[in-house]
Amino acid sequence: MMRILLLGKDGQVGWELQRALAPLGQVVSAGRGQADFEQPDQVLALVRQVMPHAIVNAAGYTAVDRAQTDEARARRVNAETPAALAVLAQEIGAWLVHYSTDYVFDGTAQGPYTEEDVPNPLSVYGASKLDGEIAVRELASRHLVFRTSWVHAARGANFAKTMLRLARERDVLKVVADQVGAPTGAELIADITALALHRVLRMPDAGFAGVYHLAAAGETTWHGYARHVLSRAARQGAVLRAGADAVIPVPSAEYPTAAVRPRNSRLACGKIEQAFGVVMPAWQIHVDRMVDELASQGVL
Repeated sequence: MMRILLLGKDGQVGWELQRALAPLGQVVSAGRGQADFEQPDQVLALVRQVMPHAIVNAAGYTAVDRAQTDEARARRVNAETPAALAVLAQEIGAWLVHYSTDYVFDGTAQGPYTEEDVPNPLSVYGASKLDGEIAVRELASRHLVFRTSWVHAARGANFAKTMLRLARERDVLKVVADQVGAPTGAELIADITALALHRVLRMPDAGFAGVYHLAAAGETTWHGYARHVLSRAARQGAVLRAGADAVIPVPSAEYPTAAVRPRNSRLACGKIEQAFGVVMPAWQIHVDRMVDELASQGVL
């Protein structure tokens, strides 16, 4: 039976991976308490104990703005420990699945970014994630690096849930309208990961190793995203002070943040679609599912 070690089980993607990976074999899931990426020796000891056929690393330092003043910790979690993990994965012959981000790019491209485009991160977070994916690619021959964008889920903290909270508290919301990307559901990321891992474990020498973009189809701005979320919530009966029509578009300059975000976060997903025979669904599908799930939980 295949043994899979899932790291970062309690995050948005990690939580969905516990479900999605279960049909593939024995899944050992670990959170920060069992595998703290600030303590690489602890993570490596767990890998040696489990001796998995595949390691799925969904752990990460994701506080984008805080990373600007917490660089050492961000680098340790996003780059240094994954590098050590890659060395051990190579040693034991395990596949290593690692997640990266659209923030490795500077956002100046005219169209969606492909895997061949040269990264140029604008923030400490983006730089730490780029260093992590480079280490994984260089140190573990059996690797899958998935770059994704604007991750959301009913569980955990994210932009959509923040908008829903603010819409209950305020009459008007001002949201950035000059950054473009695709909101991507954690369950979509988990399902595609499981499908890809099933394929590579069955055909380990078929040339699947590499970097892939994994994001929902289509595009929107943060402003358009917020309007869609609030519109869907209203249809589900949410009582909001600020509805979709009360979301005001503003430029990034009016909403300064510690870390600079790329204006263009669009990721071209043709490579992953062709390699694994999948079609990325429109971003609205999983956003609607998330809002509907929150409604069913009575938390809108």
